[in-house]
Amino acid sequence: MLDKIPTLKNLLHQLQQVPFLASKNIYKVASYFLDMETAKVDQFCKVLQNAKQKLVRCQICFVWIEREALCMFCQSADREQDVVCVVESWHDMLSVERAQTYKGVYHILGGVISPLEGIRAEHLTIAQLLQRCGAVKEIIIALGQTPQGDVTSTFIVQQIQKEYPHVLITSLARGVPVGASLEFIDRLTLTKAMHERRPW
Repeated sequence: MLDKIPTLKNLLHQLQQVPFLASKNIYKVASYFLDMETAKVDQFCKVLQNAKQKLVRCQICFVWIEREALCMFCQSADREQDVVCVVESWHDMLSVERAQTYKGVYHILGGVISPLEGIRAEHLTIAQLLQRCGAVKEIIIALGQTPQGDVTSTFIVQQIQKEYPHVLITSLARGVPVGASLEFIDRLTLTKAMHERRPW
């Protein structure tokens, strides 16, 4: 049927490229956009294009920042610059921030090692993390309790221990459910896991 509506087929194809958008929701999202007023569609596209042009990643920790602006974490005198929390993604970092208990800085990997998906260590920001280790006293491993997260954590720990044996490596307490991403963990659980973190 969609072959007879190529414009709609192309829209659905583009939506399928969006990670984390469940297949069953693609049609709903397409309908939502098509039913929007033209002015609102134009505004949405303008905001997206503006964000694409003005937002860049910090070259140290890889959080999103305004172009030409200083990183709110790396350049802050109120954060412990020698304590680095390693997370998979930007939204995982937001989850830790919402707990309002962590005062160090971050390092966003941009994913986890996943051979089945063709994601290797060199595709992540692990090399940049290692470059930071000479000036830190603690690395907190805060990746999800998944097979891919465990593989990535182990790889990172081995590299740090080999090159920077003086650095304390800790991980979140086991209150974090197995298979869970940080973004789905409630604030109290995450706060407790951070406070009770343990040596690797």
